Amino acid sequence: MKKRAIAALFMIVSLVAPIAYGADQAADVIDMQALRAAVKADKKAFVASKLDLTPAEAKKFWPIYDAYQRAIDASNRKRALVVESVVAKDEDLTNAYAKSLATEAIANDEAEIRARRALQNRLMKALPPIKAARYLQIESKIRALQDYDIAATIPLVR
Repeated sequence: MKKRAIAALFMIVSLVAPIAYGADQAADVIDMQALRAAVKADKKAFVASKLDLTPAEAKKFWPIYDAYQRAIDASNRKRALVVESVVAKDEDLTNAYAKSLATEAIANDEAEIRARRALQNRLMKALPPIKAARYLQIESKIRALQDYDIAATIPLVR
């Protein structure tokens, strides 16, 4: 329960922090369309430009980043299978099949949360907390864009 409260607090701070910094920090606010373009072009270069890592920090960060990206790629492949299952069905889903798809979707979400928790734990040990939090926020924005793009293409089950 305490971990959930801490995670919720962290998410709230992540969302409110840009507002709290005020107008003089407007350059740090990431335009979501620009983010989409930057990630599509070269996500790793975009992350590097936003973190401004020292060589010592980079040596610790990039293996953590790569491991997380592998975990998220696996999660994305599983999610794609669920999406394809829904989109490919030309007929109404049965209750049993709909229940199975919902269970798979939730299991996938839970796997992502575990991967993010492991990422946060490793980052907080490897980087200064501000840079770790910045990366977690960047990754959260990227995931939000990806989630939106997926949601926009999936029809409601019928």
